Amino acid sequence: MHLNWSQIARLGLVQMALGAIVVLTTSTLNRLMVVEFALPAVLPGALVGLHYGIQLTRPRWGFISDKGGNRTTWIISGMAVLALGALLAAYAVTLFATHSSLALGLSLLAYAAIGLGVGASGTSLLALLATTTAPHRRAAAATITWLMMIFGIALTAGLAGSFLDPYSPARLMTVVAVVVSGAMLLTIVATGRIEQGLTVTAQEPPTPFMEGLREIWAERRARNFTLFVFLSMNAYFMQELILEPYAGLVFGYTPGQSTTLSGAQNGGVFIGMLTVGIMATGLKIGSLRAWVSAGCLGSAALLCTIALNGAGGNFAPLTPLVVALGFFNGMFAVAAIGSMMALASDGRERREGTRMGLWGAAQAIAAGFGGLTGAAAADLFRTVLPDGAAFGAVFTLEAALFVAAAIMALHVLGRTDTHPQPGTPALVPGE
Repeated sequence: MHLNWSQIARLGLVQMALGAIVVLTTSTLNRLMVVEFALPAVLPGALVGLHYGIQLTRPRWGFISDKGGNRTTWIISGMAVLALGALLAAYAVTLFATHSSLALGLSLLAYAAIGLGVGASGTSLLALLATTTAPHRRAAAATITWLMMIFGIALTAGLAGSFLDPYSPARLMTVVAVVVSGAMLLTIVATGRIEQGLTVTAQEPPTPFMEGLREIWAERRARNFTLFVFLSMNAYFMQELILEPYAGLVFGYTPGQSTTLSGAQNGGVFIGMLTVGIMATGLKIGSLRAWVSAGCLGSAALLCTIALNGAGGNFAPLTPLVVALGFFNGMFAVAAIGSMMALASDGRERREGTRMGLWGAAQAIAAGFGGLTGAAAADLFRTVLPDGAAFGAVFTLEAALFVAAAIMALHVLGRTDTHPQPGTPALVPGE
């Protein structure tokens, strides 16, 4: 027996819970540090970079998943660590005004826990999906879980934003506690008894972890795709830590309004993914590399527009531009995910988890590096330029990276499946 549609939807709820917690730690909390507490943007950038750095353990989690066993335990345990880390991170933010050293120490511990929780729970969940979903259902199953995660991010950002105004430490802790408690309960209920009676195809690889990882890296397609993931995710995540501070400093958004803006962006991502899924999978329109390239180039165009708007143009409201940016981001992401699904089983057998862990690690490195680079560049440019022009310069640099990613996609993805099946959600923004 394999996962049925009901069980697939239940695992999608776990992805939704992951996204709901992560969006608070990577968007809302960093905006509070930069705007409300006037801290340099590089600080939350470094903290989020730490959380991504910890996710270098993803290949190890994937390797463990390839060995088989009770993945549900790792999913729930990882979610519990993530929930505790989010609560501690929120509490640390409330201390920056009075006990900055203590707040920094607690933040370091909290974001390390967040990274460990995301890596353990997320990678184990992906391995469970890859090894217990029937081959003809994998693409649809992974698309469902990905879209549910984006829905969870957008819903949480929107609702949290509405309840955060007017901001107070007590209100922040209440909102975060409700979100993490709901996510934890949802995970326990969704994964209950789900592995019983399933056919687990993964078996313990006969090689040690490092040797197995070297074998995967020796596969040309896996290696080239890893490099593409790294470049494209640098572009994708460079604006993650500066968009909400940009909205607050340049356009005067309140904490609630900027959090809602993040939700609107993720709503655009959801629509972009759904559009590509229908067009490419259902209607068989467009090749994989065409959708990836179109998403990258569209994202670059919107970033340039947002940069001009904040640098003095002020010719359009910010929210519609951010929603359009999210749409093209989603278009690019779901097409890249389709390639990932096609390549996960390309090569040595029973190494799907290890490949997804490798690509997840590349995504995590790029996300941390891109986010930190974007935040540090914004701080540097703000010393010599007005806020609008400074943030605009970073958005323009990000646009250039998206153009480079589009060019690379034409070469790396040149011979992949002509009509992609949007696949595994291992490539996750905000994790």
